[in-house]
Amino acid sequence: MFQDSPIYDRLIAERGDIPTQVRREAERVSREVEFAMQPLLQSGGHAPPPGRPGPPPPTWQRGALPPGPQQL
Repeated sequence: MFQDSPIYDRLIAERGDIPTQVRREAERVSREVEFAMQPLLQSGGHAPPPGRPGPPPPTWQRGALPPGPQQL
């Protein structure tokens, strides 16, 4: 997109190719999530596969914070 821009070339030289780094990291995370989700997707998404326990129930819940001091 910006490959013909001298400003873009200078920024890449100074800071690195951040959009490419972000894209690669997003692709890596996407692959990891897909790998982690395979057992759930294979079971139809309703229950964990046999022999694997489900996630533990939550032990606490978030409550609303009490109101802070009044701003005048």
